[in-house]
Amino acid sequence: MKLMNDKEQAATKRFSLWVVMCLGLITGGMLTGHLGVSPSAYADEAPAEDGAAAEDAAPEKKASDDNKDSDVEAAKERSFLTWMIEASGIFGAILLVLSFVMVALVMMNVLQVKRDVFIPQSFIDAYQQKLEAKDYKGAYDLCKADESLVARVLAVGMGRLDRGYASAIEGMQELGEEENMNYEHRLSYLALISSIAPMIGLMGTVYGMILSFQKIATSTVAPKPSELADGISTALFTTLEGLAVAIPAMVAYSILRNRVSRYMLEVGMVSEGLMGRLPMGKQ
Repeated sequence: MKLMNDKEQAATKRFSLWVVMCLGLITGGMLTGHLGVSPSAYADEAPAEDGAAAEDAAPEKKASDDNKDSDVEAAKERSFLTWMIEASGIFGAILLVLSFVMVALVMMNVLQVKRDVFIPQSFIDAYQQKLEAKDYKGAYDLCKADESLVARVLAVGMGRLDRGYASAIEGMQELGEEENMNYEHRLSYLALISSIAPMIGLMGTVYGMILSFQKIATSTVAPKPSELADGISTALFTTLEGLAVAIPAMVAYSILRNRVSRYMLEVGMVSEGLMGRLPMGKQ
């Protein structure tokens, strides 16, 4: 948690510094009519400095080569995972939390959206045996004791048979609609994650590009590719992570929603068919 807060504070400081520098550059441009110094200003001084530049060329080139070698060695020592974590920053931390939530939601719904939870075959067989034996009281007690959805629907219908068959069917449909809404509500969190994860990745993309353009705007010389790579890697990694969270969430939501719709349809058909076998249902 402390590491996350440190990264968040560092990101906030960098963003605030970028805003201040951009405001300064815009203000300076409005006052002077241009930003920085024109390259032609250095062109007039170039002939006078040719001698000194020639004398210092060799040491500077050697120092530059040494710096490049050190940069290459540092880049080789850093692993891909470390690079990804550092580049992702606070956006990667948020997407990591969302991925854990997404996995938990998928596992919870997979365990709940099963045929045994909606229409267990053992209950259907036992209920039919009670009907064949004309033990309607036993059939009602069997429904009250079972936890499956079809049993609860049948219990509601049988409990309202004294009001008429139409009232019993209406009560069964109301319970079915209520349960369907509850399942849709639980699945909606997956749809929410599949919607906001790409947006968080897009926010990281914009932030990374801002960092790269900040390097270009504030550098007096042409920035090194390694300096621009920090912002670009942030942009690409956050986009990848956002899609990596959103795509499985979207697929799981679609599969589970279709499964819920199919099971709810089967519950309605089976329960109405069993209710029709009761003496009240035959009238």
